[in-house]
Amino acid sequence: MRTPSILRGSRTSSTAPTVRVHRSPSEIDEAAWDALLALQPAPSPFMRHAYLAAMDASASASPRSGWTPRFVALWRGKELLAACPLYIKDHSYGEYVFDWAWANAYEQHGLAYYPKALVAVPFTPVPGARVLARDPESRALLVRAVIEWCKSEEISSLHLLFGADEDIAACVDAGLMLRHTVQFHWTRPPATPEAPAWTDFDAFLASLAHDKRKKIRQERRKVHDAGVTFRWARGADIAEADWDFFYRCYARTYREHGNAPYLNRDFFRRMAADMPEAWLLFVAEREGRPIASSLIALSTESGAPLVAYGRYWGALERVDCLHFEACYYQPLEWCIAHGVQRFEGGAQGEHKMARALMPVRTTSAHWLAHPAFADAVERFLEKEGAGIENYLDHLGERSPFRHAPPPSEPGPAAT
Repeated sequence: MRTPSILRGSRTSSTAPTVRVHRSPSEIDEAAWDALLALQPAPSPFMRHAYLAAMDASASASPRSGWTPRFVALWRGKELLAACPLYIKDHSYGEYVFDWAWANAYEQHGLAYYPKALVAVPFTPVPGARVLARDPESRALLVRAVIEWCKSEEISSLHLLFGADEDIAACVDAGLMLRHTVQFHWTRPPATPEAPAWTDFDAFLASLAHDKRKKIRQERRKVHDAGVTFRWARGADIAEADWDFFYRCYARTYREHGNAPYLNRDFFRRMAADMPEAWLLFVAEREGRPIASSLIALSTESGAPLVAYGRYWGALERVDCLHFEACYYQPLEWCIAHGVQRFEGGAQGEHKMARALMPVRTTSAHWLAHPAFADAVERFLEKEGAGIENYLDHLGERSPFRHAPPPSEPGPAAT
């Protein structure tokens, strides 16, 4: 790739950074990428090289599925200064920040919205670092270089989804527009004399309002009375048979909703081989037979607070309240017992508040090449943003806790 104009003259010729657009994450050294990720204030396992490489190698995110990889990296010689995953998209599936209306408006005016460029983790609405950088200058240079590249390729738009605060700040400086959405996260509060640390699930329940506590106990009792028990396995202890069973459940859930699963079995096979420590599997059994499962991701950064991410689930049999038990209560019970600081419940779903997952604002950044459409979208985002703030205020009045909700650490781009 030709050096974008934004980089020309930024430093002396002997140390000037250059931008390269790679067609696969395999073209970037894994150790260099992960070392860069470790420097970020908001890393996640989904931005690890192995995770993104598995998306590519398994063809889960590939040109055939509408995700054409173009990983962008800023280099000084052989030193990796900054990098981000970028995908050229010919649709808007698997993103969780919905822009179908924007695409329809383009089409109605005889313009092409696709292909568009996406800086994101495919199928993974988890907030965190998107532009990995050694310093703010490198991050800013890479963001501007990506915009320049989109212009040179005549791409309609650029979208950075669920970014960390540092990413969002760089995008604002580069002139991108911001869009907010709401997720629901459970956070362990700090212990105080008035509110001792949660030592087990019952202690957690004691912090909730009576009606919420009663409802959770009723839901858990329904699963227990149906003869369902749970076991869990972590990392290398997850047997291949368990992975096979999980995938049956996962794929069936998608097909019951009329869709093919986003991720194929080969992707999870690579996860088991390349980053097993990042996965926790719950299996529901009845009469000695597995009937459902949920897969949780875990942060693996040494020295950082442990974070769990609710990701995938499926069932082969219907049991009342089984989804809540497999996807919330079992993981929360495990999180409390193992010192997890935060459990992220995924995109959307205010029903999660009844399970003590509190609303968190997440942020994405957007650039549109067409000036008139950019102006229209900016006006739309101003109105939508005000609606999001009102929605958050409304949710804040519906706390499930007996007293004020526990203070939580701000999530990425939550401020």
